[in-house]
Amino acid sequence: MDCGDKPVLVLGATGYVGGRLLPVLLERGWKVRAVGRSAGKIQSRSWGSHPNLEIIVADALDTAALTEAMRGCRAVFYLIHSIRPGEHDFATLDRRIAYSAVQAARAAGMDWFLYFSGLGNPAHLSEQLRSRYEVGEILALGGARVTQLRAPFVLGSGGASFEMIRAFCGYLRIMLAPRWMDTKCHPIAIANVINYLAGCLEHPETAGQIYEIGGPEVLSWRALFRIYAEEAGLPPRLVLVLPLRINLISIGWMNLVTPVSVALIRPLIERMRDEILCRDERIKEIVPQRLLSCREVIIQALDEVRQGEVASSCFDAGSTRLPEWIEGQAHSEARFFRDTFFVTLDGPPELAWNVVKRIGGNTGWYFGTFLWQVRGFVDKMLGGPGLSRGRRHLDSVGVGDSLDFWRVVAVEECSRLLLRAEMLAPGDAFLEFRVQVLGDGSTELRMTPSFEPRGVWGRVYWWIIAPSHALLFGSMLRQMAKAAGANVLSGPSCVRQC
Repeated sequence: MDCGDKPVLVLGATGYVGGRLLPVLLERGWKVRAVGRSAGKIQSRSWGSHPNLEIIVADALDTAALTEAMRGCRAVFYLIHSIRPGEHDFATLDRRIAYSAVQAARAAGMDWFLYFSGLGNPAHLSEQLRSRYEVGEILALGGARVTQLRAPFVLGSGGASFEMIRAFCGYLRIMLAPRWMDTKCHPIAIANVINYLAGCLEHPETAGQIYEIGGPEVLSWRALFRIYAEEAGLPPRLVLVLPLRINLISIGWMNLVTPVSVALIRPLIERMRDEILCRDERIKEIVPQRLLSCREVIIQALDEVRQGEVASSCFDAGSTRLPEWIEGQAHSEARFFRDTFFVTLDGPPELAWNVVKRIGGNTGWYFGTFLWQVRGFVDKMLGGPGLSRGRRHLDSVGVGDSLDFWRVVAVEECSRLLLRAEMLAPGDAFLEFRVQVLGDGSTELRMTPSFEPRGVWGRVYWWIIAPSHALLFGSMLRQMAKAAGANVLSGPSCVRQC
């Protein structure tokens, strides 16, 4: 198909689906506009510098900015959703964003949305799926044609379903599960989802239609867990199914033993209770492709995880915005705490940077592993991400990546790594690493924890944890120097700012 000169717009370009759809569109010759709140987050992707890619920085609630982004576009892929940690009223936010997109489309003269959402049982729709269905209805209010693709479950590396299965099988030899373990499911590979989305763009006759998309087989969750264990080389898992639904207990238990947040687990568990199968197969004739079996998807996903080539992840959603005070532009009302630890090394800066960029995940935090694990466990118990998310790549970091319970918000190669805490805490916490060459040719490695408290409890929290910094971070710097193979010339030393 001739892609023409008109670009296509992708809203949610750095999300799980968008992060995989966009490079496929570029490969097929489309000119693509990617909209996001952070240009750095888009540029950090492997496709972020493609010549046919135009990056537009805009907030989805900024109707004027969206209007300009949509102007002249052939179609818009609407891949935004508000299910993320810390967002409690996601339905209202989803509604506001959808109305903003409708107004922008009408003003820009854009008349085609392609929208991906979940498929559920109409009689027992979860709050999340009700919101997703409502968004599809809202997008059509402005007169635009809406192509909707609905999938029961998506399976692939980095996805919420896969990460849940992976962690559940990896940690537990004996599983106590409610009745949904024997419920039939109809998974579809993320690669097949992407092909359907891109294929619909090439078939204008799909505009205004709703399609159900599923994989080639229907099986129980018990069978899916068994297939994973076999392909991961794990001993057989014993699954004891209790004659109860106990969804609330399932949600809490899954949150504790898997890296997936409560925000993502809750809608997943709620959909597991019903048998959700695709009944409409029209899309197979319009966009023919070979549908991958669950075993093929799991084999491919495991290979991607082992090779550190996970293209996108359910953990990618997270803000990379920085407050003014963190960059030294604090306004008069800002009140923050900051400790700076530094050590001088005799090696080149590359040695220190190679250690910094590998921190977290399987590498760990170089010192106080037990303390980090305790903090991660407490965070998990309270509903936070904990340490179990790990990191996507072993030896590289990019803006927007999740890193244990941190989010990478700034990277300057060989000199700076800035992390924003997504752990539950009464304030905003950051951890910065800086590597710089001194005048005498030695290298300085700096580590700076910063914290902006929220109210009295935020200040109490800082004063409780601050005394541990000298032990923890000072020792971390020593161990990082050791891992780098560099001698310590001076330090660690500390400067405190309040």
